[in-house]
Amino acid sequence: MKKNRLLAKWLNDDLTEDELAEFKASPDYEKYQKIKNYTQHLQVDDLDEDAMLSNILQQKKAAPKVVPLYKKWMFRAAAIFVLALTVTFAVKSFVPETETASFGERNTFLLPDNSEVVLNSGSEINYKKWNWNNKRRLKLEGEAYFRVSKGRRFEVQTDLGKVSVLGTQFNVRARKNRFDVMCYEGRVKVNYGSTQIILTHGQSVTFQNGKQFSTSINSSKPEWMDNQILFNKENIKNLLDEVQRQYNITIVLNAKDTTSLFTGKLPADDLDTALQIISTTYHLEAKKVSENKIIFDEK
Repeated sequence: MKKNRLLAKWLNDDLTEDELAEFKASPDYEKYQKIKNYTQHLQVDDLDEDAMLSNILQQKKAAPKVVPLYKKWMFRAAAIFVLALTVTFAVKSFVPETETASFGERNTFLLPDNSEVVLNSGSEINYKKWNWNNKRRLKLEGEAYFRVSKGRRFEVQTDLGKVSVLGTQFNVRARKNRFDVMCYEGRVKVNYGSTQIILTHGQSVTFQNGKQFSTSINSSKPEWMDNQILFNKENIKNLLDEVQRQYNITIVLNAKDTTSLFTGKLPADDLDTALQIISTTYHLEAKKVSENKIIFDEK
């Protein structure tokens, strides 16, 4: 009640110095000030008091109660203020939230239920805060690691497949036509087309070009979180795409043999070593033509 009284007096510029200091110290003051600044630009059409009075007299009703002009404007300002608050709440609640990680960057953030998400380079997540605890669902483009708080079903949707859990730790990667899911704790349900499988701790599955590959994992979290890029039977084009994302560089490949598959790790924090491993594996020569551009030629 005291907060509402201070708000009303503040709207009417009727606060004492002590009350104003107390109001400015409240956590919501900045939000109220932004809305007030916005509403100052809004206009309310003037009432035609003469026409209104004539209409009332013609109806021969009791004399209207006179409302002082300053109160009329105070009511208008308060109505606009409440409307602006309502619009602001609706926008924040219903408009999707977007989290991104640009090339060469990562992004760690919390969802409304305190579930933690770590976005890998070149990735994006969209979700809605509204009714989140009852409908924990988000859309992923790229790769992310999840530590999910226990609660209702948690869904990660991608263009390639869907992962559903209750509370666990897992990694999802959806790049081009390849879909990888790794379970580090608990159980996850994976849907890919008409296929549905359950993964438990230490299990991983990959779908690519209509084929399914299952593997075991021994680590407690994705290697990329420790600056290691793990590849399992990956072709060189996809491998170089991931290197470009991690280092935010451009790579040009001048080679005929692009079918050999690579299984192993590359460092995500040492470009020279990563280039040397690639060159040795595929018998290529790496040339740095600029700070952010690499060309691979056949030897």
